[in-house]
Amino acid sequence: MPENPLPAQQIARMEDHPDERAPRRAAASRRRMLFIVALLAGAALAVWYYWQRRAYETTDNAFIEGAIIQISPRVFGQVLRVHVEDNQHVNRGDLLVELDPADYEARLTEARARLQDILARAEGARAGLSATTTTTSAALVQARAGLEAARAQVEMLRARLDEAEAAVRAAEANLAQARARRAAAEAEAKRAAADFERYRALFAKDEISRQMLDRAETEARAAAANLDAATQLVAAAEADLARAKALQGSTQAALRQAETAVQQAEGKVREAQAGQDQVRARQSEVQALTASIELQRALVRQAELNLSYTQIRAPEAGYITKKSVEPGNIVQPGQALMALVCDRLWVVANFKETQLRRMRPGQPAEIRIDAYPQLRLRGRVDSIQSGSGARFSLLPPENATGNYVKVVQRVPVKIVFTDPLPSQYKLGPGMSVVPRVRVR
Repeated sequence: MPENPLPAQQIARMEDHPDERAPRRAAASRRRMLFIVALLAGAALAVWYYWQRRAYETTDNAFIEGAIIQISPRVFGQVLRVHVEDNQHVNRGDLLVELDPADYEARLTEARARLQDILARAEGARAGLSATTTTTSAALVQARAGLEAARAQVEMLRARLDEAEAAVRAAEANLAQARARRAAAEAEAKRAAADFERYRALFAKDEISRQMLDRAETEARAAAANLDAATQLVAAAEADLARAKALQGSTQAALRQAETAVQQAEGKVREAQAGQDQVRARQSEVQALTASIELQRALVRQAELNLSYTQIRAPEAGYITKKSVEPGNIVQPGQALMALVCDRLWVVANFKETQLRRMRPGQPAEIRIDAYPQLRLRGRVDSIQSGSGARFSLLPPENATGNYVKVVQRVPVKIVFTDPLPSQYKLGPGMSVVPRVRVR
């Protein structure tokens, strides 16, 4: 007996209506096709998801970051005008706040006046230095020349004095020799005169001949002549000695005068050298005034800077936020007046450390903004932080203490925009984004 036999009534009906089996077969075929399509779509979706997982890394722990500059005054003063409002866009160099410049203008005027005064005094000191240098140099040259001439005169007179002293000594020797000759001549004359007197007495007694008397008389006259000549030689030697001594005395007097002239010339040289000290003193004065000029110029520059600081300008282009200053406020250096959110924005994405295996700087990224889901911006990986975010937190974890539980760490990755930021969308630091980095 066959299993599950069909009822006779159903068999009869099938035999009566054979065309009802075709629609059933077609429906079954459609179901099979839908199942195959769904299976293929699921396989394709699985392949796509696998590829996406391998080719891209993404995270929803990402936020826009940007430079926020606190605008503060650099000088003390009262606010005159505020030129911006909250959330206003400003460009680099735009005037934000004006402080009262009256005090700083007065200080600048005073500093410039002092600079002009020091410049005038320095110019006078330079002129005095030039005149003193010229006068002192000429006086020193002249004094040194006079000293050299006086010393040369002294040397010449000393040589003449030596010659005069030698002449005196020679004259004294000649005088002594002449006196010796005169003494010898006197002795000879006395002897000859005595002989003549004796011969004359003897001739009177006819004891000698006339010839002997004449000869004795001749000898006496010759001795007397020799005595006269010797006396004249002595007188001449005495005169020579007197002239030599007079020359010696005059030379000594001239030498004393020349030595006095040398002393005077040395005094003039010392005076001229004292003028050189005055020149050095004036040079020191000029140097001191030159240093004072540089110092005063620095003070003028500082006064100019302080005056320029009364106009507070935007250091970067961006949006004004948290404005807390109004006209009339007294502000101090470093006081926060407002914050400037710069137009330079980037993304900090905190990827899991397991997602960084193939991530490198320069890889392209697509950035979706949570506030504007329809907005897609292109970017690139700029850098990867050297260390996890937890390590740089206020209270970093101490894994060596207590029970250790391993937690996958997050590492900040900086992503910069390569597309220009659209002006119609308000983007700012702290906004959430979802970056997708292509790692393959």
